[in-house]
Formats: sequence, structure tokens, C-alpha cells
Amino acid sequence: MTEEEILAEFRAADALLEGHFLLSSGRHSAHFLQCARLLMNPERASKIAIAIAQKIPRELRSEIRAVVSPAMGGLIIGHEMGRALGVDAMFVERPDGVFGLRRGFSLEPGTKVLMMEDVVTTGLSGREAISAIHEAGGEVIAAGAVVDRSGGTVELGIPFFPLIELNFPTYAPDELPPELAKSEAVKPGSRK
Repeated sequence: MTEEEILAEFRAADALLEGHFLLSSGRHSAHFLQCARLLMNPERASKIAIAIAQKIPRELRSEIRAVVSPAMGGLIIGHEMGRALGVDAMFVERPDGVFGLRRGFSLEPGTKVLMMEDVVTTGLSGREAISAIHEAGGEVIAAGAVVDRSGGTVELGIPFFPLIELNFPTYAPDELPPELAKSEAVKPGSRK
């Protein structure tokens, strides 16, 4: 899929929002990509996952034995990546503030894992998920995402395969431009 085709999918799903948003990273932005809306259509979600899977080199793709994604945002794309790769998909969640496997999910020691997210901005959730996967015995060999909002600057310590890289500006709370500062931030993400 080309960048324009991907953005057309976001627009068709009313998933490219404009306003004043407080991101999960704690930063502010005038743009928000609502991947849940993008992925609510199973056919579209499958097409997106297949496109991401095709970005992962074949030799690396053949090693992946499980997909693990952070809840909440990564659930749908993680499941679809599991389908695209023909492996189980599970998720880590943080009911007490720290990611971990629950619900009977487990990894055999050394299981090679793809950590899958919807949107990456600073990489904080991804790094936390990777840590939880390692604690559960998995070996994260690659990460994927629908969108890399960092414009290619995020560092996860492993090969990273986003479907699209976008660089919508983000701002610390004390750096807000006047047009954002005059409006209340909406928090549409999954982190409290």
C-alpha cells in the first residue's frame, strides 16, 4: 500500500481527527489517528495487517512464533497480524499500571515474538510491552505498527516495521502553540 492509499483508508474510516488531543505519551497534538475506527472493519483490518506483514523481511517473518500487543490499542491489529502470520496472538495489559500477560496467556521460554502496536509516538508503551514479554520468557525479535508518528526517530532496540511514518508535530504541555493552548485537550487514547 502506498502512503496515499493508507491515508485514504484513514479518511474513509473517519479515523484521521483534527483538534487538540492529549496523546498517551503525555504530549499534545492537533492530529489524532484513531486506529480503532480504521480497524473496525474486518476486511480493512486484514488488508492493513497483510501490508505490514509484507514489510517484514521473509527470513525474520519465518521466525515469528507469536504476536503480542499492548492493550488496548494494539488488540485488533495484533490479532490480525497473528492471522496474517499464521501464529497465535495475545496481549499484555496493565490493570495495576505495569504490563503483564494475564488471562491464561503464556509464552514458552525463547518464543520469538513480534510486538505489534497501532500507533507509536515516543515508543514508551512499546518498550514497556517488550519488557513484559521478556519477563514472560519471550524473545522480541521485531516490532510493527500501523503508524509511526515519530517520523522514524523512535528507538525500540529491535527492528521496527511501521506501515506508514508520519510526523505530525507533538508538543510538551509547556510548549503548546497558541491555537492549541486556547482549547481543551481531548484524550481519545487508551492510557489513563
